[in-house]
Amino acid sequence: MAITDWPEDERPREKLLAHGAESLSDAELLALFLRVGVKGKSAVDLARDLLLHVGSLEKLFQAPLDTLCQVHGMGAAKYCQLQAVLEMAKRALSEKLRTADAFTSPASVKAFLQLRLRGLDHEEFHALFLNTAHQLISAETLFKGSLSETRIYPREVARRALALNAAAVIVAHNHPSGSPKPSDADIHITQQLRNTLEIIDVSLLDHCIVAAHQVISMAEQGLL
Repeated sequence: MAITDWPEDERPREKLLAHGAESLSDAELLALFLRVGVKGKSAVDLARDLLLHVGSLEKLFQAPLDTLCQVHGMGAAKYCQLQAVLEMAKRALSEKLRTADAFTSPASVKAFLQLRLRGLDHEEFHALFLNTAHQLISAETLFKGSLSETRIYPREVARRALALNAAAVIVAHNHPSGSPKPSDADIHITQQLRNTLEIIDVSLLDHCIVAAHQVISMAEQGLL
């Protein structure tokens, strides 16, 4: 059955207009993005097939092109559209952080870090470099791999802070395991970073850990 044959209050577009985007399921939101289905399947059916194939909406945005193309009706064009949507969300939050004090927008900081780090199958270490008003100058990926190689972090973060004339830094990394609990290595590298940045008169405001659907602030936990 085509979506146009559904009861009006069950159609994704009409539901969104009547009740807001938050009222839609993941499949319904994705169906609005897909716009059309394939022969024998509505856009919602195709969306459900796609989510079942990749595992979740989060994993959909991390899926490579060849994985999406395994689902009938998907191709390079849709893959590019998905990546564009994700990048627009990142840039919108980045713009907000460039005009607002990071301390007054903790939810925006966490949402931004989730978009950058959640769902990755490997560890990455990112840094947000801030000006004297604690507004974003630059968000950068400084390291990919294992946190066991901690010696690079203080030197690299300090080097970039000086190059960008940053007054403060927020660093973050992800835990692909899904556990947000800071490890002993996390606490150790945070102390090293703070001490190194203090030498060049740059403040380390926070070290955040992104895991599954959580972002843990080490500053809020008294570990900074």
